[in-house]
Amino acid sequence: MPEICRFNKIKIRMHFGDHEHPPPHFHAKSPEGNAMIALDGSLLEGYLPAAELRLVKDWAAEHAVELAANWDLCMRNESPFKIDPP
Repeated sequence: MPEICRFNKIKIRMHFGDHEHPPPHFHAKSPEGNAMIALDGSLLEGYLPAAELRLVKDWAAEHAVELAANWDLCMRNESPFKIDPP
């Protein structure tokens, strides 16, 4: 699962061929939690502390176009590109 960004001890990753788990999403992992987050920033599954979830949601909103492009790449089993941290 390629890592596309890292900030505040949070790793953001996307799976290749993860279309079996709609809607389009990414995974955020920190020492305190692990969550599946829709590209619009909504929590789909798992847990992140409130402060970390807020950071991830803000980051996702700022990088919505890049996240969608990476999702498309991953669905074609191509490597996603890195996205800048906040």
